[in-house]
Amino acid sequence: MKKILVVDDDPHILEVTKFALEKAEMDTATASDGAMALEVFDTYKPDLIVLDINLPELDGLDVCKEIRKTSDVPVLFLSSRDEEIDRIIGLEIGGDDYVTKPFSPRELVARVNVILRRTKAGPIIDEEDVTYTHGALVLEPARHLAKLNDIEMSFTATEYGILTCFMRNTQRVLDRDMIVKHAYPNNIHVSDRTIDSHIRHIRSKFLALNCQSSIETVHGVGYRIGDCK
Repeated sequence: MKKILVVDDDPHILEVTKFALEKAEMDTATASDGAMALEVFDTYKPDLIVLDINLPELDGLDVCKEIRKTSDVPVLFLSSRDEEIDRIIGLEIGGDDYVTKPFSPRELVARVNVILRRTKAGPIIDEEDVTYTHGALVLEPARHLAKLNDIEMSFTATEYGILTCFMRNTQRVLDRDMIVKHAYPNNIHVSDRTIDSHIRHIRSKFLALNCQSSIETVHGVGYRIGDCK
Protein backbone atom coordinates (compact mmCIF):
# COMPACT_ATOMS: atom_id res chain seq x y z
CA MET A 1 0.00 0.00 0.00
CA LYS A 2 1.52 3.30 -1.11
CA LYS A 3 1.80 6.12 1.44
CA ILE A 4 0.57 9.54 0.33
CA LEU A 5 1.00 12.76 2.30
CA VAL A 6 -1.73 15.33 1.50
CA VAL A 7 -0.99 18.93 2.49
CA ASP A 8 -3.70 21.61 2.27
CA ASP A 9 -5.14 24.23 4.62
CA ASP A 10 -8.69 23.56 3.42
CA PRO A 11 -10.29 20.81 5.59
CA HIS A 12 -12.79 19.93 2.84
CA ILE A 13 -10.05 19.34 0.27
CA LEU A 14 -8.11 17.24 2.78
CA GLU A 15 -11.19 15.13 3.45
CA VAL A 16 -12.14 14.64 -0.21
CA THR A 17 -8.59 13.89 -1.32
CA LYS A 18 -7.98 11.49 1.56
CA PHE A 19 -11.23 9.64 0.77
CA ALA A 20 -10.39 9.34 -2.94
CA LEU A 21 -6.86 8.06 -2.31
CA GLU A 22 -7.93 5.56 0.33
CA LYS A 23 -10.68 4.32 -1.97
CA ALA A 24 -7.87 3.65 -4.46
CA GLU A 25 -6.18 1.53 -1.74
CA MET A 26 -3.53 4.04 -0.70
CA ASP A 27 -2.58 4.92 2.85
CA THR A 28 -2.75 8.66 3.62
CA ALA A 29 -1.51 11.18 6.16
CA THR A 30 -2.48 14.86 6.19
CA ALA A 31 -1.04 18.23 7.19
CA SER A 32 -2.69 21.66 7.16
CA ASP A 33 0.34 23.94 6.93
CA GLY A 34 3.90 23.92 5.65
CA ALA A 35 5.66 23.49 8.98
CA MET A 36 3.42 20.53 9.87
CA ALA A 37 4.04 19.04 6.42
CA LEU A 38 7.79 18.88 7.06
CA GLU A 39 7.25 17.27 10.45
CA VAL A 40 4.88 14.62 9.06
CA PHE A 41 7.19 14.02 6.09
CA ASP A 42 10.08 13.15 8.41
CA THR A 43 8.08 10.61 10.42
CA TYR A 44 5.63 9.25 7.83
CA LYS A 45 8.12 8.86 4.94
CA PRO A 46 5.56 9.01 2.12
CA ASP A 47 5.94 7.60 -1.38
CA LEU A 48 4.38 10.77 -2.82
CA ILE A 49 3.23 14.21 -1.60
CA VAL A 50 0.12 16.06 -2.78
CA LEU A 51 1.13 19.62 -1.89
CA ASP A 52 -0.91 22.82 -1.98
CA ILE A 53 1.12 25.88 -2.99
CA ASN A 54 -0.78 28.45 -0.93
CA LEU A 55 -0.15 27.36 2.66
CA PRO A 56 0.15 29.22 5.97
CA GLU A 57 3.41 29.19 7.95
CA LEU A 58 5.47 27.97 4.97
CA ASP A 59 4.14 27.88 1.41
CA GLY A 60 4.21 24.79 -0.77
CA LEU A 61 7.10 25.95 -2.93
CA ASP A 62 9.29 26.45 0.14
CA VAL A 63 8.21 23.06 1.50
CA CYS A 64 9.24 21.43 -1.77
CA LYS A 65 12.61 23.22 -1.75
CA GLU A 66 13.27 22.01 1.79
CA ILE A 67 12.31 18.42 0.96
CA ARG A 68 14.47 18.44 -2.17
CA LYS A 69 17.55 19.02 -0.01
CA THR A 70 17.32 15.42 1.21
CA SER A 71 14.74 13.57 -0.88
CA ASP A 72 13.48 12.98 -4.43
CA VAL A 73 10.02 11.87 -3.28
CA PRO A 74 7.52 12.77 -6.04
CA VAL A 75 5.50 15.95 -5.50
CA LEU A 76 2.13 16.74 -7.09
CA PHE A 77 1.33 20.44 -6.63
CA LEU A 78 -2.16 21.84 -6.03
CA SER A 79 -3.09 25.48 -6.54
CA SER A 80 -6.21 27.62 -6.73
CA ARG A 81 -4.44 29.82 -9.26
CA ASP A 82 -4.07 28.74 -12.87
CA GLU A 83 -1.18 31.06 -13.58
CA GLU A 84 1.58 29.81 -15.85
CA ILE A 85 4.31 31.21 -13.62
CA ASP A 86 3.09 29.02 -10.73
CA ARG A 87 3.31 25.93 -12.92
CA ILE A 88 6.78 26.75 -14.19
CA ILE A 89 8.22 27.61 -10.78
CA GLY A 90 6.65 24.54 -9.18
CA LEU A 91 8.05 22.20 -11.81
CA GLU A 92 11.46 23.83 -11.91
CA ILE A 93 12.04 23.44 -8.17
CA GLY A 94 11.35 19.71 -8.41
CA GLY A 95 7.62 19.12 -8.73
CA ASP A 96 6.43 16.20 -10.86
CA ASP A 97 2.98 17.46 -11.84
CA TYR A 98 0.48 20.26 -11.19
CA VAL A 99 -3.31 20.21 -10.66
CA THR A 100 -5.44 23.36 -10.52
CA LYS A 101 -8.37 23.69 -8.12
CA PRO A 102 -11.17 22.84 -8.37
CA PHE A 103 -10.12 19.38 -9.50
CA SER A 104 -11.73 16.01 -10.01
CA PRO A 105 -10.69 13.53 -7.29
CA ARG A 106 -10.66 10.87 -9.98
CA GLU A 107 -8.17 12.87 -12.07
CA LEU A 108 -5.98 13.48 -9.04
CA VAL A 109 -5.85 9.75 -8.24
CA ALA A 110 -5.01 9.02 -11.90
CA ARG A 111 -2.15 11.52 -11.83
CA VAL A 112 -0.85 10.07 -8.56
CA ASN A 113 -0.86 6.59 -10.11
CA VAL A 114 0.99 7.82 -13.19
CA ILE A 115 3.72 9.40 -11.07
CA LEU A 116 4.07 6.32 -8.87
CA ARG A 117 4.50 4.15 -11.94
CA ARG A 118 7.41 6.32 -13.00
CA THR A 119 9.29 5.86 -9.74
CA LYS A 120 10.88 2.93 -7.97
CA ALA A 121 8.36 3.50 -5.16
CA GLY A 122 5.57 2.30 -7.44
CA PRO A 123 4.93 -1.08 -9.02
CA ILE A 124 7.40 -2.15 -11.69
CA ILE A 125 5.70 -1.87 -15.04
CA ASP A 126 7.56 -2.50 -18.30
CA GLU A 127 10.89 -2.08 -16.52
CA GLU A 128 13.78 -3.57 -18.44
CA ASP A 129 16.81 -5.25 -16.94
CA VAL A 130 19.06 -3.33 -19.33
CA THR A 131 21.58 -0.53 -19.18
CA TYR A 132 21.39 2.45 -21.55
CA THR A 133 24.66 4.21 -22.40
CA HIS A 134 25.09 7.40 -24.38
CA GLY A 135 28.42 9.18 -24.19
CA ALA A 136 29.29 9.46 -20.51
CA LEU A 137 25.66 9.01 -19.41
CA VAL A 138 24.49 5.65 -18.06
CA LEU A 139 20.89 4.78 -17.12
CA GLU A 140 19.60 1.64 -15.39
CA PRO A 141 15.78 2.01 -15.34
CA ALA A 142 15.17 -1.04 -13.15
CA ARG A 143 17.25 0.66 -10.41
CA HIS A 144 16.17 4.23 -11.19
CA LEU A 145 19.89 4.95 -11.52
CA ALA A 146 21.58 7.67 -13.60
CA LYS A 147 25.30 8.41 -13.76
CA LEU A 148 27.35 10.93 -15.71
CA ASN A 149 31.08 10.28 -15.74
CA ASP A 150 30.48 7.86 -12.85
CA ILE A 151 28.82 10.61 -10.78
CA GLU A 152 25.34 9.60 -9.65
CA MET A 153 22.58 12.06 -10.60
CA SER A 154 19.24 12.63 -8.91
CA PHE A 155 16.02 13.03 -10.92
CA THR A 156 12.35 13.13 -10.01
CA ALA A 157 10.17 10.31 -11.31
CA THR A 158 8.88 12.35 -14.25
CA GLU A 159 12.32 13.71 -15.14
CA TYR A 160 13.71 10.18 -15.13
CA GLY A 161 10.90 8.99 -17.37
CA ILE A 162 11.63 11.75 -19.88
CA LEU A 163 15.37 11.05 -19.80
CA THR A 164 14.75 7.34 -20.33
CA CYS A 165 12.67 8.20 -23.38
CA PHE A 166 15.64 10.07 -24.87
CA MET A 167 18.03 7.23 -24.04
CA ARG A 168 15.79 4.77 -25.86
CA ASN A 169 15.75 7.04 -28.91
CA THR A 170 19.24 8.48 -29.15
CA GLN A 171 19.09 8.81 -32.94
CA ARG A 172 15.70 10.53 -33.09
CA VAL A 173 14.29 13.98 -32.56
CA LEU A 174 11.34 13.66 -30.15
CA ASP A 175 8.38 16.00 -30.31
CA ARG A 176 6.48 16.87 -27.14
CA ASP A 177 3.67 14.38 -27.88
CA MET A 178 6.15 11.50 -27.94
CA ILE A 179 7.68 12.66 -24.64
CA VAL A 180 4.24 12.94 -23.03
CA LYS A 181 3.27 9.42 -24.11
CA HIS A 182 6.33 8.02 -22.35
CA ALA A 183 6.33 10.12 -19.18
CA TYR A 184 2.52 10.24 -18.79
CA PRO A 185 1.29 6.88 -20.11
CA ASN A 186 -2.37 7.28 -19.07
CA ASN A 187 -3.13 9.94 -21.71
CA ILE A 188 -3.42 12.69 -19.12
CA HIS A 189 -3.36 16.14 -20.68
CA VAL A 190 -0.02 17.85 -20.19
CA SER A 191 0.79 21.23 -21.68
CA ASP A 192 3.83 21.96 -23.83
CA ARG A 193 4.97 24.41 -21.15
CA THR A 194 5.02 21.62 -18.58
CA ILE A 195 7.30 19.49 -20.77
CA ASP A 196 9.54 22.49 -21.49
CA SER A 197 9.84 23.14 -17.74
CA HIS A 198 10.89 19.55 -17.08
CA ILE A 199 13.46 19.77 -19.88
CA ARG A 200 14.92 22.95 -18.39
CA HIS A 201 15.20 21.31 -14.99
CA ILE A 202 16.93 18.23 -16.45
CA ARG A 203 19.37 20.48 -18.30
CA SER A 204 20.19 22.40 -15.11
CA LYS A 205 21.23 19.17 -13.40
CA PHE A 206 23.57 18.33 -16.27
CA LEU A 207 24.96 21.86 -16.27
CA ALA A 208 25.80 21.45 -12.59
CA LEU A 209 28.17 18.68 -13.75
CA ASN A 210 29.60 20.85 -16.58
CA CYS A 211 27.67 19.06 -19.32
CA GLN A 212 26.66 21.79 -21.75
CA SER A 213 24.70 19.79 -24.33
CA SER A 214 22.55 17.24 -22.52
CA ILE A 215 19.27 17.88 -24.37
CA GLU A 216 19.29 19.95 -27.54
CA THR A 217 16.39 21.94 -28.97
CA VAL A 218 15.50 21.34 -32.62
CA HIS A 219 13.48 24.45 -33.36
CA GLY A 220 10.01 23.80 -34.71
CA VAL A 221 10.32 20.05 -34.13
CA GLY A 222 11.22 19.07 -30.59
CA TYR A 223 14.25 17.81 -28.66
CA ARG A 224 17.06 15.31 -29.01
CA ILE A 225 19.67 14.04 -26.60
CA GLY A 226 23.06 15.72 -26.89
CA ASP A 227 26.62 14.49 -26.50
CA CYS A 228 26.43 14.01 -22.72
CA LYS A 229 30.18 14.34 -22.17
